[in-house]
Amino acid sequence: MSVFDDHKQELDHYETMMGAARGRLAVSLDLLTDALALVGQHGVYCQSARQAGKPAMDIQAIMKGITDAKQLMQSAMEEMKSK
Repeated sequence: MSVFDDHKQELDHYETMMGAARGRLAVSLDLLTDALALVGQHGVYCQSARQAGKPAMDIQAIMKGITDAKQLMQSAMEEMKSK
């Protein structure tokens, strides 16, 4: 099953409101936000041995990558909105 089938309802909703490209970016942001929440929950249980109270280093790297991807996608949506 493709991503378009898995998220058909959300894609239809956002693409109707924002257009195809921005709608797909919006659904992508939602998926990244969900992934970030799951990784964050996992980070609570996988604490770093070196840095007490912080997630393990691999969890920190994943969270940074997802957060950075979200920022880039948000800036692309803003750029598309202004045109």
